[in-house]
Amino acid sequence: MTPRVICADYYTGLVHPGGAFQLNVMLTWGMRTNARTGQTIEFHNWTEAFRSLPLNRMDEASGRDVDFWKDWVEHDAYDDYWEEFNDETRWGDIIAPAFNMGGWYDLYAAQTFSNYNGLRQNGGSEDAKRSKLIVGPWPHALSTSPKTGDVDFGAPSMVDLESLEERWFDYWLKGIDNGVVDEPPLRLFIMGANRWRDEYEWPLARTEWQNWHLHSAGQANTLLGDGCLSIDPPGEEHPDRYTYDPRYPAPTTGGNNCCSPHIVPWGPQDQRPVEMRSDVLCYTSDPMETDLEVTGPIKVVLYAATDCTDTDWTAKLVDVSPSGYAMNLCDGILRARFRESLTSPSLLDPGNVYAYEIDLGVTGNVFKKGHRIRLEISSSNFPRFDRNLNTGGSLAGGTEMRQARQTVHHSRQYPSHIVLPVIPAT
Repeated sequence: MTPRVICADYYTGLVHPGGAFQLNVMLTWGMRTNARTGQTIEFHNWTEAFRSLPLNRMDEASGRDVDFWKDWVEHDAYDDYWEEFNDETRWGDIIAPAFNMGGWYDLYAAQTFSNYNGLRQNGGSEDAKRSKLIVGPWPHALSTSPKTGDVDFGAPSMVDLESLEERWFDYWLKGIDNGVVDEPPLRLFIMGANRWRDEYEWPLARTEWQNWHLHSAGQANTLLGDGCLSIDPPGEEHPDRYTYDPRYPAPTTGGNNCCSPHIVPWGPQDQRPVEMRSDVLCYTSDPMETDLEVTGPIKVVLYAATDCTDTDWTAKLVDVSPSGYAMNLCDGILRARFRESLTSPSLLDPGNVYAYEIDLGVTGNVFKKGHRIRLEISSSNFPRFDRNLNTGGSLAGGTEMRQARQTVHHSRQYPSHIVLPVIPAT
């Protein structure tokens, strides 16, 4: 097999990452695939469509009546509906070797690595355990241009994937000993350095896991605030506060989106317009004294409180160049009611501080000398994800909205941080 941009767990990997609903992908793709042949979606007023409520009637508000849409939104927790086609429970059933292909800015970026590891470690044959993976600086369309979003990664970022497929099939189907299985199984394009590198495992065995802590004097709002990011643990610091209003959510600006970039752009984009919002906290490091490579899975451990019984927490890793250009690398979301379990949601006690682990996906990037690392914390990324209405009510059928007053802690007791997979320089 040569699967390109493929999901494994359709609950966390596609429809409900972090328990939130991946609205843009599901609505645009769902409307396009709701009949026997592909449907045009160009006539929709997408601004209105994304904002229509309740969620379980959004298909009707968009002019379609889609049964599978209602299934997607009604099954908001992981249950038998999702278990039935979760490939992560069936690696042993797969005996065909796979040459996986993915992109850092594909919506399945993390799932591509799950597929790779699943087959390498638990495939149902020795052949399946010889599977491979290539990941470039690409969106869902993969290697169609050196430019992804508004960043040009250079001509070397382009790869003739069809020729790689041909070599793979020549070996396995024609018995041509071309050495393809003797080469390193993992090939990664490292952004920033803009070069390809071969590897043997994921995460990389030489990874140094570093906790970079949030700091501020309580005014981390916007990129002009006093938020900073460093490896130094926090002291007794004032928390940061903002108000999340689902009527005015933070807009999606690039990222791991699919599949209509003319509707919702994908890839790296300048995040500064988003970072000027008062409901976006920005924690920025000092300029790098030397190049720092961050390659691997990313997560944020956030200690936070809200005055609501449910809300969302979002996080985004950003590479800030000396010019100020803020390039998004990866991001994630966690719906608070799913903080402990994706199968058994539980509401919050307003005002209590909880620990949240937010999965930001994966990246491979060198923060060049003079660049800075930035972490954004907020509560919305719309319309990539649906809006949490903050009521604690039905996610599928809710229409009432309320503001959420959010508090993000960073102190000795509540050391909020991002875990960075740092790769030592060679």
